[in-house]
Amino acid sequence: MSLSAAEMEALAISIRVALLSTAIVAIPGVFLGWILAIPRWRGRALVDALVMLPLVLPPVVVGWALLMLLGGRSPFGIDIAFTGLAAAVAGGVVGLPLLIRASRIGFESVDSRLEEAARTLGMKRLEAFFKISLPLAAPAIGQGLILCMARSMGEFGATITFAGAIPGSTRTLPLMIHEQLQAPGGDQLAMRLVIFSALISLAAMATSEWLARKVRSRKGGLR
Repeated sequence: MSLSAAEMEALAISIRVALLSTAIVAIPGVFLGWILAIPRWRGRALVDALVMLPLVLPPVVVGWALLMLLGGRSPFGIDIAFTGLAAAVAGGVVGLPLLIRASRIGFESVDSRLEEAARTLGMKRLEAFFKISLPLAAPAIGQGLILCMARSMGEFGATITFAGAIPGSTRTLPLMIHEQLQAPGGDQLAMRLVIFSALISLAAMATSEWLARKVRSRKGGLR
């Protein structure tokens, strides 16, 4: 079941958008996960609710908000709407909560006494973070990155609202599937794309579950 040139183009765009989306949100996602793993600080519940908002909002609403903030009417003077970067930003915003949640779980699984002991030996807080907490939380962070990438690749509503479905630029696999479902006789092509999308998603979920098992086994070993 080989893909046509147009299908390969959509697949390549999807992969490029997913990789760029994940790269854009990787640092802020891990940082927010680390911050939210710190217990008992004022405003924590509010920040947690805000960063999880894209996960429960309709994707079209997320796309509209991005269009207002980063489109032609942007109050910041930034206009990236209907570009490849817009597709990446839309996918990144929608996938960000998954990265934050996984990173938070990873940092919460690290015994805080390890970092405290390192600091008593003269290691600075930032140094202890990079040498102790971050490596120990790495499997969970890896799981979050994979989930974020998979979610970005499968995004439809925010992408079509903020980036459009421009062939060769922003038309990803989900957008091409939607186009084929609207076209007469496009059901067969849509089915092929659905199968490829499902296989990619299954591979991402299998890898994510493998990393999740590593996190659970590490937590069990620390008890």
